Amino acid sequence: MTGKMLLITIAACMSAAAVYAAGPVVPAAAPVKSTIAKQCALCHKAEQGAVRGNFDLVTFKAKTIQVKIDDAVELFKFDEDEIKVINGAGKTGDGEFLKDNLVKKGHEIKVEYTEKNGVKTAVKLIEKPPVQVSDEILYNTADVEKLVAQGPEKGKYFLFDSRPLIRFQQGYIPTAVNLPFPAFDKMAEKLLPKDKSSLIVFYCQGVTCNLSPGSAAKAAKLGYTNVKVYKGGIPAWQERNYGLLTSQFLKEAWMDKDIPVVLLDVRAEKAAAKGFIKGAVAFPANESVTLVEKLDIKKNAPIVVYNQDGGKDATVVATAIIKAGYKNVLVLSGGFDAWQAAKYEVASGKQTVNAVYVPKPRPGEINLDEFKQYAAELPANVMIIDARTVAEGKAGMLKTAKLIPAEEIKDHLAEIPRDKLIVFYCNTGAIAEVAYNTLKSQGYTDVKFANAKVEFEKSGSYKITGE
Repeated sequence: MTGKMLLITIAACMSAAAVYAAGPVVPAAAPVKSTIAKQCALCHKAEQGAVRGNFDLVTFKAKTIQVKIDDAVELFKFDEDEIKVINGAGKTGDGEFLKDNLVKKGHEIKVEYTEKNGVKTAVKLIEKPPVQVSDEILYNTADVEKLVAQGPEKGKYFLFDSRPLIRFQQGYIPTAVNLPFPAFDKMAEKLLPKDKSSLIVFYCQGVTCNLSPGSAAKAAKLGYTNVKVYKGGIPAWQERNYGLLTSQFLKEAWMDKDIPVVLLDVRAEKAAAKGFIKGAVAFPANESVTLVEKLDIKKNAPIVVYNQDGGKDATVVATAIIKAGYKNVLVLSGGFDAWQAAKYEVASGKQTVNAVYVPKPRPGEINLDEFKQYAAELPANVMIIDARTVAEGKAGMLKTAKLIPAEEIKDHLAEIPRDKLIVFYCNTGAIAEVAYNTLKSQGYTDVKFANAKVEFEKSGSYKITGE
């Protein structure tokens, strides 16, 4: 008997002894994956053979749809000629709808699927349509703008944000109070006005969101007779208006969670020299016309503008930024004074003068510089996998990589070690992310993907760039 065989025999005996001593060993139950996102669960129940979440991405090369369910993802194979797709406008088609971007990234969807041999295949994808709201209770952006300009006292209204607190903390319409739909029954008596003829306006996350119509229905049942719904909600408001943010929300919902935000300090240099919010960019109001023209960041980047006290300078600059096409602009309520009063960290020294926005990496995304190093010289403890098709790989690929198309990952697990860092790449990052999630679903823990554009020349040279 070899040493190895003896070791196995001893281990088996020890295991048997443990069973006799402590009873049969029951395998740990695998964690149950949610089939419905929390926001969807407010109005829907989980169904067999279906998931509800947010449309994340689709790749036709790997024939895969990726759905986000809160912080998790679910992957579905599909046949573009067989899948039935219903977009938010109610139009029905096949996979071409996905190819033509008729289903938008981030939108709520329901996917119905079949499962065979552990592979889930989507047979129907339904994008959530706009919520139906009666015209007689419908408010538009102009209606809400008029009220906000007057203020609650003069306008004699109550504006309620029906979204969960976590969303409210990310920015809200000026004068709004948070009355989350899930907590409506507990909070209504405290927050709703005593006079049931008062004008009450509810809003939430946009035309497909049920929270504000649901809140309006609950208020009507309580006897309120002048209830309105701003169906467009925050997305429509921020098309042409700034939102508000408190110092506490800026710190807790953005900074403490390490969510990137562009922070613009519009005070004069003399005031900023006495202290500023960490990470703030010098953006003096008297130079804002020129500075707004030079602003070169993504149009959907979150931008927070502040001055000394939250007054006119901040709102004027914020409005100018919105007119320049930016869609997520917030003003810090109370400005720097409120930040200081809360005793939050104050920075000193020289402020940066260039606004830069780097989105928070997606789960599993590798640092681009790190990936470039691995592409040039592969460490012994790292394996790079090219997740593109065989034809693409033949046309050019990294010499340090192994080609395994994303749709074949499960068939090649024996070739993928569990004791190395596995890094996927493709042409754009989309297929690489699908491959990453596929391997994670197989129990691999040390996996990343390059969210990058990788281009190859016939000479064998390559170029790696960010999105």
